[in-house]
Amino acid sequence: MANAIRRIMIAEVPTLAIDLVEYAENSSVLNDEYIAHRLGLLPIRYVPEGSMRGGDCHTAFLPHRECVCYDRCPRCSVEFELDVDFDKVNMTRPDQERDLPLTVTSRDLISNNILVAPAHFLNEEEQDEAHDEGISIVKLGPGQNLKLKAIARMGISKEHAKWCPVAVATYRFWPIITINDEACQMLTMEQKQELVEACPDRILELDEITGNLVAVENAYEMATYTEDLKVAQDAMKKRPEDDDFVKVEPSTDRFVFSVETTGAMDAEEVLFSALRVLKDRMNYLAAEVEKLKD
Repeated sequence: MANAIRRIMIAEVPTLAIDLVEYAENSSVLNDEYIAHRLGLLPIRYVPEGSMRGGDCHTAFLPHRECVCYDRCPRCSVEFELDVDFDKVNMTRPDQERDLPLTVTSRDLISNNILVAPAHFLNEEEQDEAHDEGISIVKLGPGQNLKLKAIARMGISKEHAKWCPVAVATYRFWPIITINDEACQMLTMEQKQELVEACPDRILELDEITGNLVAVENAYEMATYTEDLKVAQDAMKKRPEDDDFVKVEPSTDRFVFSVETTGAMDAEEVLFSALRVLKDRMNYLAAEVEKLKD
């Protein structure tokens, strides 16, 4: 089930992405196809009315192939306009910047939907450290300009990676850490300290008062690799069949997910959307099974 949620987050959560670009003029150093490819990879963020979080767009838009419109409409698409002329913009730039190329960024894309806009930065920290005002698209020089119209549509990354809402989506088993206090009483303080240092994740420590082995406060978040701990305590056993001093086992019903989004949606919203998709799939399967029974 956990892997199903991970795969849905990667491949089946719907997002918006630029799918069509119509050029009026392009005199930059990059050809039309190259710029269209860069535009397609811009994360497009839908923020529901009354919210400040990048949310699930499936209730606000229809898939392009399911819409009844002839070409495109506000129900299935969002239009962005970009019109940047180096010579015009250069007149408003500071004197020390007028000899430098002009960077066209995602900030220059003007949306016809107030709820939809490119995700220029992941967070305020990235925005403060950035040299540009948004995601760079192309640089313009004297006499060059770029004018186009970009159409964003809803889709899933099973069709194309540009609709993928996550950059990273992984999970691991929640560790169950069991310390055998009775067996640990047979160990010296040096041996206990050796067990503490044997684990690369440092999930154990010695209690300052009792001297007993205890799990550190955030051990359950840190424990990923405990093979060295297993080897160290096997070497301390008098007999191979003796119980382990410390046992770290994976839980079968609890998992730790790590999700990093592209900026199109917040991580929590990606998870909720994946659960919605999974629920819809299960309901569909149940309905089909009922039909077979009839």
